[in-house]
Amino acid sequence: MSVFSKLLTPVLQGRLPIQGVLCLWQMTFKRLKSTNIPNVSQYMTNGISGEFLENINQRNSETKEKYEYLGTDMEYCDELDFIVPEEKGLIPVYRVLNRGGKLVMKNQDPKLSPDVYLKMYKDMVLMNSIDTVLTEAQTNGVVSFYLTNHGEEATQIGSAAALDSEDLIYAQYREAGVLLWRGFAVENLMNQCLCNNRDLNKGRQMPVHYGSKELNFVTISSNLGTQLPQAAGSAYAYKLANKDNCVICYFGEGTASEGDAHPAFNFAAVLNCPVIFFCRNNGYAISTSLQEQYSGDGIASRGAGYGMISIRIDGNDVLAVYNAVKAAREICLSQNRPVLIEAMTYRVGNHTTLVDGQSYRSEEEVEDWKVNHSPIDRFRKYITNMKLWDDKRNLELNTASVEMVNRILEASQEHKLPSPEAMFTDVYDVVPKHLEKQFNDLKNHLQTYPDEYPLEKHDR
Repeated sequence: MSVFSKLLTPVLQGRLPIQGVLCLWQMTFKRLKSTNIPNVSQYMTNGISGEFLENINQRNSETKEKYEYLGTDMEYCDELDFIVPEEKGLIPVYRVLNRGGKLVMKNQDPKLSPDVYLKMYKDMVLMNSIDTVLTEAQTNGVVSFYLTNHGEEATQIGSAAALDSEDLIYAQYREAGVLLWRGFAVENLMNQCLCNNRDLNKGRQMPVHYGSKELNFVTISSNLGTQLPQAAGSAYAYKLANKDNCVICYFGEGTASEGDAHPAFNFAAVLNCPVIFFCRNNGYAISTSLQEQYSGDGIASRGAGYGMISIRIDGNDVLAVYNAVKAAREICLSQNRPVLIEAMTYRVGNHTTLVDGQSYRSEEEVEDWKVNHSPIDRFRKYITNMKLWDDKRNLELNTASVEMVNRILEASQEHKLPSPEAMFTDVYDVVPKHLEKQFNDLKNHLQTYPDEYPLEKHDR
């Protein structure tokens, strides 16, 4: 069908007035004539062929003029061409194992040692046991507050396994598994959540705000997003010092909406900092769903705008997480540039033990993810298929793990709380006079009214 026939058809069908056809015909003729392609008339007579379209595309590519704008490359175009996100396609989700625990592509198998695979699995089970025990402890009033990791075990263990022990970690508050992988004792986790006198933070932080200088794990802060620019700055310092290590910064998709995210991403990209921004997209920012949080193709799509290499991965596939973080680390060190990883996962537990998840999502949704998308079950099937695991050992591990955590929790409850006076130490070399006065006032007050406070629970 010729161009004229195509334009005339809607007129004959009564869908377009003849004036509209004449206008379109005039525009089409001018467009074809302006291309300066020989024998334009033959295309108008015989229809627009593939050859004609190829010539148009070739001419457009040849006429694009490139230029430099203040040291950056630019390119002119002669079309009013807006970028429409919906037409760019979705960023795919990288995976290694399917939900049945089988390799999708054999060439993506990291081929780690059996010992590493078993440590991965055991640490994920241990995380689950700690969550179960401490959630019950909060219900019983033993601890004041807790944040679970249920459903997100693979994001933590897979990423931690791919890092070097000297790589610096900035966490949010669902990265206990990263500490466990590096050798942080369960006793330390329990003491911190109980805020007793064995707590490395000396009871000065709310539960789940872990930290370890020895394990290169910066103490967690409750303020959302503060770790992002701090991580960029630390990575820049690593770069200046020529350290053969990188920085990894964990955060949720809700934190990506915080104001600190933009300068962190921008500084890291502009200054070419070796930092991995690891986003745990678990579906909800407390009670706010993805649909209410952002428009567009998630968090990974933002990386290109900052000039960052980005990838989206299956956060419930521990091997996909491992491969992605390992590759990202190599990019950071070899190219001195940041990498953004968006790990798609799901928070099976409540946001905290103080928030009821049933107010914003259905029990059916949670149960589906718990049963059909469990990262622990997926990896268990994988190591079972490899003849590294079996049902008997699995039952023994789960039972022993819960018993061990309960035993450690009971022992941690025997320790006293820090002395009230301890809140004045470890900040100033020489205590300022106003704090010295407050210290003396507190001491005199407690001596005057000892029966009004449970001082027997504290160190003296």
